[in-house]
Amino acid sequence: MGSLDTVNASGVKVVVAEDSMLIRDSVVRALSTDSSIEVVGVAADYDSTLDMVHRQRPDILVTDVRMPPTGTDEGVRLARELRTRLPETGVIVLTHYAESAYATGLLDGGSAGRGYLLKERIARFDQLLNAVHVVADGGSVLDPLIMEALLPNRRDSDPLHRLTTREREVLGEIALGGSNQVVARRLGLSQRAVQKHINSIFAKLGITLDPALDQRVTAVLMFLAAQPR
Repeated sequence: MGSLDTVNASGVKVVVAEDSMLIRDSVVRALSTDSSIEVVGVAADYDSTLDMVHRQRPDILVTDVRMPPTGTDEGVRLARELRTRLPETGVIVLTHYAESAYATGLLDGGSAGRGYLLKERIARFDQLLNAVHVVADGGSVLDPLIMEALLPNRRDSDPLHRLTTREREVLGEIALGGSNQVVARRLGLSQRAVQKHINSIFAKLGITLDPALDQRVTAVLMFLAAQPR
């Protein structure tokens, strides 16, 4: 796999990582329909993807969730790695699966600059292109079907209505990846006050300790699900 010759120097730069040639070509073809998106490289496994991203410094990595060498969670591990080493690079994970472990790993550290889409969205070019632009702008995109699978019992269209204005502010900061210390600094609160607000948020949203899905991630998912689309 290698970098691609491109001419667009001002658009959103994207690296595509997928070990299936058919799906990889489909993603590249979908992205090529938007003249503001520049595919600067393709890769087919964890190591070559990491190398490609470090060489090309793309705005977005669009990656399969499962690739060689283990075929388990390479896409999520790439997202974690880039959050630390190249935080300016957004990550969109494509998957056939709506599994809580993937959501926990992807959103650990916040939802900003992260996307989680089912691979069937590749057939809808507009949805994939929109996700690339939203994530490139620092936003987040989670597939509605993934939301439904991860939050099967959350039927309330706006579960956040139970929260106070301050609790919504705290949850919004958490969704951006803020630690308790960062949230406290941004909102002018003590860390003890932030923790009290977080405990209240969990209680009001009915979030109990679930080993399959971190409480903060569950709260972030509910926050994102309640946002207008």
